[in-house]
Amino acid sequence: MGLKDAEVMKEGIIMKKLMTLALAAAMMLGAATGASAIDFKAKGQWIMSFDYGMHGNFSESKAKNNSGFKNEDEFEARQRVRLQLDAVASEALSGTVFFEMGDQFWGKGDSKSDGGALGADGKVVELKRAYIDWMVPQTDLKVRMGIQGLALPAFTTNASQIFDDDVAAVTLNYQFNENVGLTAFWARPYNDNNGYKSSDTSKGQWTNYMDNMDMFAVLLPLSFDGVKVTPWVMYAAMGPGMFENDFAKHDEIVNGLGRAQKGLVSGFTGFDKNDTYGNAFWAGVTGEVTMWDPFRIAWDVNYGSASYEDEKMNREGWLASLLLEYKLDWGTPGIYGWYGSGDDSNPRNGSERMPVVSANGNNDFSNFAFNGNPYIAREAVLGTTMVGTWGIGARLKDVSFLEDLKHTLRVNFMGGTNAPKMAKYVRDGYNEFASEWGNKRGINTYYGVGTNDPMYLTTEDYALEIGLTNTYKMYDNFTVMLDAAYIALWLDDSRNTWGKNPGKGALGGDGVYDAWNVNLSFVYSF
Repeated sequence: MGLKDAEVMKEGIIMKKLMTLALAAAMMLGAATGASAIDFKAKGQWIMSFDYGMHGNFSESKAKNNSGFKNEDEFEARQRVRLQLDAVASEALSGTVFFEMGDQFWGKGDSKSDGGALGADGKVVELKRAYIDWMVPQTDLKVRMGIQGLALPAFTTNASQIFDDDVAAVTLNYQFNENVGLTAFWARPYNDNNGYKSSDTSKGQWTNYMDNMDMFAVLLPLSFDGVKVTPWVMYAAMGPGMFENDFAKHDEIVNGLGRAQKGLVSGFTGFDKNDTYGNAFWAGVTGEVTMWDPFRIAWDVNYGSASYEDEKMNREGWLASLLLEYKLDWGTPGIYGWYGSGDDSNPRNGSERMPVVSANGNNDFSNFAFNGNPYIAREAVLGTTMVGTWGIGARLKDVSFLEDLKHTLRVNFMGGTNAPKMAKYVRDGYNEFASEWGNKRGINTYYGVGTNDPMYLTTEDYALEIGLTNTYKMYDNFTVMLDAAYIALWLDDSRNTWGKNPGKGALGGDGVYDAWNVNLSFVYSF
């Protein structure tokens, strides 16, 4: 083959590639034209967050630990990006995909998933939600299928203390009339996660045997002139192998701490047969009265129980909260309070704290003590929920003296509702009921049980929180928030409770210190 023939062949190959590209472009154009009936809508949020604080665990001085916030220095910078895309075919059909990138700590690159160190090559894209919305033809029944955000109702805190998180589920919504609606869902939080096996060795061991959790709920929102009330119920079946099978003592029983996570068991070590389901039930009545506007009354009353074959694993309790507020031109003053049942003095009968699935919403009562910050600042230093505690608070909400600048001041005084006698089981790792590896955040935290609850406070323990939140709307889509919070903690040092020097004996540190934090966040939303 001559040089000229080679050039002709090369030109032919190039022409074929160009024709292929042109054909592909035409196909893409045709596809785009054919899909013109689909309306794409995009939403998103960028957060740049900066924290400075100390003593997040209330127990370690600067000399021992830089901040007391888990794996963090006194000063930390982080960011998060969320992007949502809706593909809307009509009012009766749409699909949504929701991605999240972060939280990324600036400078952190311990793994490929961090992406905050020099080079920024982390694999940080996460699927947060993905679902379809559709309506049953000729009806008003709305259906949502897929990974979605679900929450039980809450009119006081605006964040359920039982269940508020992303989960795979099927949700049904129907509005009978302007006054009565109905919501029902089936959710599957856990299934096939740990290779749990059956104990029937005669027929072989079946992997992923009874390791699922299924939740079923019905909500009845009622709306009248100036009054809203939502009664609801929820049931959950919990297989013995949802999380762990490493603690099996023999073929017939499994360590109860591996059966369910955090807020679903008592925290006291128990054993349960691995061929039985645990059962959980919750019910509540929530609502608000606005007929005397600008005066508003809101309440939440919740009850829950989780039962197993071993009574020591059981958990049953309640939580109620009340809010009174009055909206004025310059702001909204309000007072509120809550009470959650706590453990009695007998660990052998389980826990008297309300069981919790996952409370990941933003609690309006506190940005720091509980899970309440609207962005990605430090929070929940006492716990993600209010179970096992009581409290009263006052706030001035959305006070504004200058355009686009608002302030919210909160003062909370709170304590525990758990029996003082229970402190020794938490403090000493007593017998079979607590862990010998440390218990500063609740009972038996070595297995992760109790960390979903507040710091274990008895009826002799108290805390005071002061928080100030300032938000400035710099542009229509750009907000700057400066949030400062301080919590003073008093633990009873009597022999009947935590004993001398609770900071060392109860918290495992070198003293009891007040926790504080200042957060500066820059938020772009569209």
